[in-house]
Amino acid sequence: KRYFRFDEIGTPFCVTIDSENYDKWLVTVRDRDSMKQDLVKIDELNAYITKKLS
Repeated sequence: KRYFRFDEIGTPFCVTIDSENYDKWLVTVRDRDSMKQDLVKIDELNAYITKKLS
């Protein structure tokens, strides 16, 4: 349900900041097509998304 709106408009990735990972500088990245979720360090987010798009 959390990602329904983003799936509906075709957003390929959703980035979520969770309260439990906030202090660790981690975000959850969800891939629309595979539904896979990965924890990614904020400073590595750009490289992560760039790699997924290539």
